[in-house]
Amino acid sequence: MPHLLRFSRDLEARFDVLAEATGLGKTELITRCVEVGVQALEHQLLVERGGAPLAERSIDQVLRESGLGA
Repeated sequence: MPHLLRFSRDLEARFDVLAEATGLGKTELITRCVEVGVQALEHQLLVERGGAPLAERSIDQVLRESGLGA
């Protein structure tokens, strides 16, 4: 699902420098930033609420905790 993102000139320049230094495309760099950021937010917000992030629990554990598993 495409999204239009607007970055500050400073951030755009930082992506340009990073793309040039690494040989990676800006799209890949931005995707990685979003993935890392979402992962950090999930961890932070779920830990603050006292639950383990879903990605760190097996499906069996999730089912048991929900009352749907054996």
